[in-house]
Amino acid sequence: MSPAKGKLTEKRVEVLLEVGSEEIPAGMLPKAEEDLRANLEKLLAAENLSDGVTVETYSAPRRLVAEIRGVLEKQADVVAEVTGPPKTVAYDAVGEPTRAAYSFAEKQGLGLKDLYTVKTPKGEYLAAKQTKRGRTAEQILGEILPRAIHDLSWPRSMTWTGIDGARFIRPIRWIVAVVNGKPLKFSFAGVVAGDTTLGHRFLGKGPFRVRDFADYEKKLKANGVIVRPSERREKISKELAAHAKRSGYRIHEDADLLKLVTYLNECPSVLEGDFDPRYLALPDEILITVMRGHQKYFAVEKRGGEVAPHFLAVINLPKDPKGLVRAGHERVLGARLADAQFFWESDQRCRLADYLPKLERVTYESRLGSYRDKVERTRAISRWLTEEWFNRGMLQAHVAEADRAAELSKCDLATEMVQEFTELQGIVGGLYARAQGESDSVADAIYDHYRPVGLLDPIPRNLIGCAVGLADKLDSILGCFAVGLVPTGSSDPFALRRAALGIVKIILERKLPVSLSLAVGAAAKALLTNPPKKGVTPEQETQVLDFLLDRAKFVLREREKFSYDEVNAVFRAGVDDLVDAHKRLMALRAIRKSKNFEPLAVSFKRIRNILEKSNFKKDEVAAIQTDLFESGAERELFAAVRSAASKVQAEKRAGRYQEALEVVAGLRKAVDDFFEQVMVMAENEAVRRNRLALLSEILREFTTIADFSELGGEERR
Repeated sequence: MSPAKGKLTEKRVEVLLEVGSEEIPAGMLPKAEEDLRANLEKLLAAENLSDGVTVETYSAPRRLVAEIRGVLEKQADVVAEVTGPPKTVAYDAVGEPTRAAYSFAEKQGLGLKDLYTVKTPKGEYLAAKQTKRGRTAEQILGEILPRAIHDLSWPRSMTWTGIDGARFIRPIRWIVAVVNGKPLKFSFAGVVAGDTTLGHRFLGKGPFRVRDFADYEKKLKANGVIVRPSERREKISKELAAHAKRSGYRIHEDADLLKLVTYLNECPSVLEGDFDPRYLALPDEILITVMRGHQKYFAVEKRGGEVAPHFLAVINLPKDPKGLVRAGHERVLGARLADAQFFWESDQRCRLADYLPKLERVTYESRLGSYRDKVERTRAISRWLTEEWFNRGMLQAHVAEADRAAELSKCDLATEMVQEFTELQGIVGGLYARAQGESDSVADAIYDHYRPVGLLDPIPRNLIGCAVGLADKLDSILGCFAVGLVPTGSSDPFALRRAALGIVKIILERKLPVSLSLAVGAAAKALLTNPPKKGVTPEQETQVLDFLLDRAKFVLREREKFSYDEVNAVFRAGVDDLVDAHKRLMALRAIRKSKNFEPLAVSFKRIRNILEKSNFKKDEVAAIQTDLFESGAERELFAAVRSAASKVQAEKRAGRYQEALEVVAGLRKAVDDFFEQVMVMAENEAVRRNRLALLSEILREFTTIADFSELGGEERR
C-alpha cells in the first residue's frame, strides 16, 4: 500500500483526555501514567497517526490525564493494488473478457475499463487499484481513546458489565475528551465523554468546561489542582527545604516517601508539627517508621543525625491558618507513638529467645511448615556456610554466632511491635537483641538479614549477617521450588526473585567463596533433615541453580554493566563460583579489545559451528595422530596448542585470567594459517576425524575461562 497521490493536508490537532474517578491509590499512579502513554502511542501508530505526535501523561489522586499534540486531522488516503485472475483466465483466445474478469471487476466495484494487467514471476495477471479513504482524527480517536483506557494494567480492577466489559481501578465519575477545542463524544463504563471537569474535592468551585490542555491546566489550578506531578514534587521539595532551614534541622532523606506524597495530593503544602520529646527514648528506626509508614510524615534530624521531636506533613490543602490540621496530625502521631512505646516495653518483658516457641503457630507455607521449622533449616545452612568459610581461613566466620543469629532471626515476628509495624521485621529483632545483651555481631546480623531487598540496598554489615541472610534466602528459594511455587510471569508471592538477587549481591559485594551447587545441596539437606523433611529431586536442584544463575546474569549486566555476550561467554564456560566468574569477566573485558582477540573469537565461533555440523561433540576426547598431518599449518597449530595449553593452565591456577587470555590470543596466527591452508572436511575419513579432534581440543582447552564463540562478530568465510 502507498499514500494516494496529491497534496495531503498537514493540519494537526491537539487532544485532551482526562479520566476522572474516585481516589486512585497513589502507588499505582506512576505506572498508570506510563501505561496510558504507551497505549496511546501504540494505538496511534496502528492507525498511521504517530508521526510527529507527542503524548504526555499526568495524574493526580482523582484523575488520569493525557495531552496529545500533533495528530493529523485526517489520515492519508492509501492506494492498494489488488491482483485478480491470470490474464489467460480473464480473457479468451480472441481477447474478449471472460466471466472471471467480470466477477473481479464487480468485486472491486469497478468497470472493465478500470482494470489492467501486471507482470509477475508467475505470469500476467489482471489487477485493479483500490483507494482506501483516510478517516478523520475524530473518527479514529472515538475508537482508540476508550480502548486506551480499557487496556490499562492495574493490580486489580473494578468491572461494570462483566469480565470483558469496561474496567478501571476505581469508579469513573467523568471523562473529558476534547479535540481542537470541541468535545469528542464516546462513552466508557456508562460515562459519556465531554468537555466538563471537576477541580479539588473541597477547593473546587463546581464543574467547568475546558477548551484545550492550556485552558484545562489553568482552570484546574484555579480550582485547587496542580495537574503535573513534577510541579507538585518541586513545590513539596521547596517547602520541605524551607521548613528545615527555618528550624535548623535536616530532613531524613526518603525519595520513595517524596514520590508517594506527590501522588497522594492534588494541592500539596507542607506543615510542621511536634511530638512529645519523651518518645525520643525509642530507637530512631521505630520513630521514623511510625511517622513514615502510617502517617506519611517526614522525620527531621538534628545536625548530629539523631531524630528531633518534630515532623513535616504534606497536606492536600494550600494552608492551615488556624492550626486545626496541624493539631489533628499531632494528636494522631502522639497516639501512634504511645502504641509503639507500649509495644517496646511490653515485648521486652520476655527475652527474644522466649518468642521462639511461638513461631510454631506462625505458618510460613502450609507445605513447608512454620517459621520455627524455617529457623531450624536456616540454622543448619548458616552453620554449613560459616564452617566452609572458617576452613578457608576467614576467621570472622564464627559458627556459634551464626547459629545464634539464625536462631533469633525470626523471633520478632511473634512480637507486638512487628505485628503492628510489619516493615520493622528483622530491625526490631536486632534492636531487642542488642538491648538484651546479645553481641553486636549477632544483633547486627539479625537486624540486617533481610538485606538487600534491591540492587541499591546495602548488604549485611558483617560476615555473620551475610551467612544468615544467604541461608534464609536459600531456604526460601529451595523450599518453594520443592513444593512447586516457582515464579511465573508477574506472580512471585514469596519474592523469590528478590531473594535470588540478594544472594548474588551478597556474594559479589563481599567476595564470598560460595559454591552455588554445594550451597543448594546444603539447603536441600536441611530441608530433608528438618521439618517438613521433604526431599528435593536433582532436577529441582538444577532448576534452582539455573534460577540463581539467571539472577546473577541480570546483576552483572545491570549493575556491573558487562555486555550480554561477555556474560554469556563466561557463563557458557561454566559458573559455580560467582566471584571467580566476576574475575573472569573483568579479564575478558580487559583483553577483548586487543588486536588478536576479536578475530580469534570469530575463529572459535567457526570451530564450534564446524564441530556441531559434523556431529563431533565438543567434549569428545579423541587421540590426535601427528602422522596424519598433511601440512605444516596443521603441525604448527598442534604445537602452538600444546604449548599454550600448559601456560594457560598455570596462569588459571594462579588466578591470572587476563594473562591466560593473552596466551590464548597469541594463537591467532596459527589458527588463521590453519583455516587458510587446510580443508577440515577432507575426503579421507581418518584425516577428517583427526582435524576435527584438533579443533575439539582447542575448544576444550581454551574455553574454560570464557567460550569465545559466544562473543559478537561476523564469522569469516
